[in-house]
Amino acid sequence: MCIRCGAEFGCAMRDRTSEPCWCAALPPAVPVPLEKVGCWCPTCLRAHIEAELAKRSS
Repeated sequence: MCIRCGAEFGCAMRDRTSEPCWCAALPPAVPVPLEKVGCWCPTCLRAHIEAELAKRSS
């Protein structure tokens, strides 16, 4: 479950599968607010990365 929005999603690291997790295909990690540390769903993580990258390019 996403700790940010509550959505259910698959996490290969959490589920301990041999396949790489979907998040490994995303750009390198950006700082995540300390109160939100944990697994985020694809939608929340992509939105956070896009917002952080937009701040850096402004």
